[in-house]
Amino acid sequence: MTNQREKRNEASLPHSVFSADWLRKAERQAAQETGISLFTLMQRAAKAAFLLAQSEFPHTRHWLILCGHGNNGGDGFEVARLAKSAGIRVTLLAVKGCKPLPEEAETARQGWLKSGGVINFADSAWPQDVDLIIDGLLGTGLSSAPRAPYDGLIDAINSASLPVISLDIPSGLDAQTGQTAGKAVHATHTVSFIALKPGLLTGQARDYTGKLHCDALGLQSWLGGHLATLQRLDATQLSTWLPPRRPCSHKGEHGRLLVVGGDTGFAGAIRMASEAALRTGAGLVRVLTHKEHSGPLLTARPELMVQELTAESLDEGLKWADVLVIGPGLGQREWGKKAVERAAEWDKPALWDADALNLLAINPRKRQNRVLTPHPGEAARLLGCSVKEIESDRLLSAQKITARYGGVVVLKGAGTLIASEHGEMAVADVGNAGMASGGMGDVLSGIIGGLLAQKLNSYDAACAGSVVHGAAADEIAHRQGTRGMLATDLLAVIAPLVNPDLKK
Repeated sequence: MTNQREKRNEASLPHSVFSADWLRKAERQAAQETGISLFTLMQRAAKAAFLLAQSEFPHTRHWLILCGHGNNGGDGFEVARLAKSAGIRVTLLAVKGCKPLPEEAETARQGWLKSGGVINFADSAWPQDVDLIIDGLLGTGLSSAPRAPYDGLIDAINSASLPVISLDIPSGLDAQTGQTAGKAVHATHTVSFIALKPGLLTGQARDYTGKLHCDALGLQSWLGGHLATLQRLDATQLSTWLPPRRPCSHKGEHGRLLVVGGDTGFAGAIRMASEAALRTGAGLVRVLTHKEHSGPLLTARPELMVQELTAESLDEGLKWADVLVIGPGLGQREWGKKAVERAAEWDKPALWDADALNLLAINPRKRQNRVLTPHPGEAARLLGCSVKEIESDRLLSAQKITARYGGVVVLKGAGTLIASEHGEMAVADVGNAGMASGGMGDVLSGIIGGLLAQKLNSYDAACAGSVVHGAAADEIAHRQGTRGMLATDLLAVIAPLVNPDLKK
């Protein structure tokens, strides 16, 4: 059984991700500094897309190529020329603009015509025997919803029930935010040119990109001299955070973690968080929760130390602990509020989640020792805005949270973002739709808390924890699919992931 995330990882994607705005400007700079002409880069992009199409769909014999009035359309003209020379039948539809084509795109257009190719108007009827669509309508410069005739062409692509390869980005998807202001192409494959853009990895991207590929067009060395906007994280990097343990190490070296939460009726949240911390490798885990949960928790997981949460036990626990996780199942009654007030004074590493975040939003305080793990709803409360505003630019939202509250934020969602107040930023390119179920955030809190207990710094713990969490879900999806996945399913596959030195 395979899943979409597994397919994405097969693409061997780069780990550096660059701002879409920067890339648009940098392409000309790269051409000047490397001596590679912009048209040569366009030819390389077209060849990469053509070879991908041949590899993925070798039996297709009639390609419909849609070209917009920009350099994305120029890529399309070049793909058309290559396909025609390979004996593939090509129908090309081009959108006529009110301005001349960019120089490189016009050169590509003339090359297509010189090869004997025909350009059809965008409103021309589509042939009935087309078996592959190449989307070269709109590139990375999109700043608003696609207008006519683009919106109609996008609708036609999506309703055609044919495989689609999008050039650089699916038309209609914002290359920076991963959002759609209107209609967007649902691609089967997307090949990004030069570098990955953030909008291919977060926001709504996974609904549109299909299997993601990237071709640097020979500019790898040039890109290496520039600072990436963010890092793409996946399971191949876990060994950089999690080296093998010293053979003679003992539990005291792997941290004392205090987990606080679990009001009446929410024992599951505190149990999942605390057990995830154990599975991640925390040396000792103490739980402070509602007294009615002590027996069931100890029965289910006797390795935990469980006490009733009181003012006295919290003071004692904070003196004992190296790291604090507060929030899973905490609630917002006076019981939870007092715990958060006391935790706010603590200066050792901490993770705040769930109702601890909701209480923080009511009484904001900036601290450098915390990892905050909001979902979009909690993020909206932290910033006093709507969920729509959070999702409209997830990168900016994560940066705003760290600016207001300090420390590190993990903005959960498809393409989880990790940001620090020092400007570090990463996207966890793991996980799948099976994670859309209750308790997943509690497991994440425990994983990151367990890594903090093992002395990873806050940013590294947040990055590694997010990867372990998503990769565990991908392992479960590989075994049984995404529908019906439970948060507790992840607990059994955490240990192999936090031991990347194991021979497979």
